[in-house]
Amino acid sequence: MIKHGRQGPLIRAEGVSRIYPISANREVIGINRIDLLIDPGELIVIKGESGSGKSTLLSLLGGLDYPSEGRLFVAGHKLHRARPEQLTQFRRTAVGMVFQSFNLLPTLTVAENVALPSLLAGKPPGKTRKRAEELLDWLSMTPRLDHMPGQLSGGEMQRTAIARALINEPEIILADEPTGNLDSRNAATVIALLADLNRRWDRTVVIATHSDLADPHATVRIRLKDGAIVPEGSGADTATA
Repeated sequence: MIKHGRQGPLIRAEGVSRIYPISANREVIGINRIDLLIDPGELIVIKGESGSGKSTLLSLLGGLDYPSEGRLFVAGHKLHRARPEQLTQFRRTAVGMVFQSFNLLPTLTVAENVALPSLLAGKPPGKTRKRAEELLDWLSMTPRLDHMPGQLSGGEMQRTAIARALINEPEIILADEPTGNLDSRNAATVIALLADLNRRWDRTVVIATHSDLADPHATVRIRLKDGAIVPEGSGADTATA
């Protein structure tokens, strides 16, 4: 893969909040005035209890949701001002997302699931298929190319999801509880693969997790509580501004 070569921060959040109105007099704060400055090539681990804002933050970074307040810049995109079509393009080119529930389409084969984002981005089918096969080979999934998701183990489904996240050569990989549905052996394998992406391919990786498996690989640690960044204990630096 080509190294990013980007100068300056890859992620910059300035006073970013996400507030969900419940009624005229009630609201829920998902993210509360977060400031972040993340350089390219980091492996960021976001920790926090359920409801702390981890998934909300990843949704904002991935262009799946808008900030209610503040400014958010990711990979050169102004996400706080982006139109829906701009967010769609951002999601197809700048970020790859890996979810706890895999989100594979059950009617497509492994290779077709991996290729789909590239085809939606308008890339040639032949080149896309070749790239999908290369990624699946790296992930030891070549024997499963033509299998359906229902024929895979949990670990195989998550490796397929990782290949799909990489197909468009994104600068950032966002992983939301990527080991949540896996046994301990497969969970360790998935974290090792994400760490390898960060080290060998120079990709920025953001992992939101309850697990401690990714902690030894982290270059930045962020702890959330009630939607805000709180000080991290000993270890990697906390990314607060």
